[in-house]
Amino acid sequence: MPWGLERWHGGHDLHFITFSCYDGQPLLSTARRRDLFLEVLERVRQRYSWVVLAYVVMPEHVHLLVNEPAERPLSTAIQALKLGCARRVAGEQRRNAELLASGPQHFWEARYYDFNVCTATKRVEKLRYIHRNPVKRGLVEAPELWRWSSFRAYAYQEKGPVGINQWGVPKLTSIKPTNFPS
Repeated sequence: MPWGLERWHGGHDLHFITFSCYDGQPLLSTARRRDLFLEVLERVRQRYSWVVLAYVVMPEHVHLLVNEPAERPLSTAIQALKLGCARRVAGEQRRNAELLASGPQHFWEARYYDFNVCTATKRVEKLRYIHRNPVKRGLVEAPELWRWSSFRAYAYQEKGPVGINQWGVPKLTSIKPTNFPS
């Protein structure tokens, strides 16, 4: 794998995923595009029986805390998510008579960042990071004000556009650490 990246799958760990819009552009800067991304995330979550524990959609990147889908590799679910979103944006541009040449030829960076979350302490750290990201970036003053995150599901048990911690795959009462080869 290029750039010295190693991905560890199959250990039933959670994964903290980050992927960015092409060339760091704010391609998710509108409410409509962020809503569209969440619609696609929910479809992919259901299609792959994928447990999404947390998410935040920022103007130029996305963070997810997820499990490994039951029947497919994690990379397949992420590819379906990115491709589905890019296609929906392109379709909206065509419907709105926007010239495709005026938009980017690429929507997402090709790669994604994957960090295995093996302990409850790391899980809490990543949840906090995800939910505080809009505040840290100065987009809102409090995490509950950014509607494109799972914060309100945790803080107020509100049902949002994406099912959080459904399918019951990881019950999260305890997470056993995975021993990786040295």
